[in-house]
Amino acid sequence: MTYDVIIIGGGPAGLTAAIYCARARLNTLIIEKSGCGGQMAITDILENYPGFTGGINGFDLAVKLEEQAKNFGAAIAYAEVFEIRDGKIKQTVTADNTYESKTIIIASGTTNKKLGIKQEEKFIGRGISFCATCDAPFHKGKDVVVVGGGDSAVQEAVYLAKFASSVTIIHRRDKLRAAKSLQEKLFSCSNISILYDTIAQEVSGSETLESLKVSNIKTGAVKELKVSGVFVFVGLLPNTLFLTNIALNESGYIITDENMKTSAAGIFACGDVRKKLLRQVVTAAGDGALAAISAQHYIEENFDAES
Repeated sequence: MTYDVIIIGGGPAGLTAAIYCARARLNTLIIEKSGCGGQMAITDILENYPGFTGGINGFDLAVKLEEQAKNFGAAIAYAEVFEIRDGKIKQTVTADNTYESKTIIIASGTTNKKLGIKQEEKFIGRGISFCATCDAPFHKGKDVVVVGGGDSAVQEAVYLAKFASSVTIIHRRDKLRAAKSLQEKLFSCSNISILYDTIAQEVSGSETLESLKVSNIKTGAVKELKVSGVFVFVGLLPNTLFLTNIALNESGYIITDENMKTSAAGIFACGDVRKKLLRQVVTAAGDGALAAISAQHYIEENFDAES
């Protein structure tokens, strides 16, 4: 069958696009690699999403959005997309299927950057983590490190402080970049400390991670921290490696116009994967709505006249 819209990615942008498309009675398929929600689903509390005075758990919001999309008629297939092929009828290629559609909305999101330090790969999943919400309980009563200084790093450090005996933030600059409200929460936690002007150099251990070597970028002083976990929040990489016919910027993000149109006709992009100033759940949702409306207009202009 040929879908009206295929949406690649089930984060807040993709799910919102699906809600709008399905509600417009477009035959809509979401293709999601793992589980719906994206980065949102592994966020403990979203304090700045409108309408929730006490905040909302990211996973809970993801479940609500997924249910809403399904209730309007959107379908979900769980697979990784390896290629999209342009043409009047577009093809989305996974390991087991090639799906056809009139339009495609790319909402593939981002992946956490790694540190690029010695033995990092060895200890991913055995002490190195990119999700405090997922792995904090494994470090109850232990000492852990958070690498980063932005909103995610500070928010996750505060969450980790509920479980760990101590949390040390490693930040390469001399001040944090996180929102002031988050910093206030952090500074109220007695078991969180910060090492400024510091970078991670190497992790070590036997079966699981046991220590992290760090160095001060100003003095060159090196120290070894005995920790059970290192939580990494040093930035994001766009999930665009499967794209070959879409214009990207120098960092690999998809270039769109204000209506989420990409360089390829009938292919749109929304959310964190596109070039934009602010990557938040609320902006992803707005992008998704615009992408859906643009896809609807494209179908009306290029296909409805043929029926």
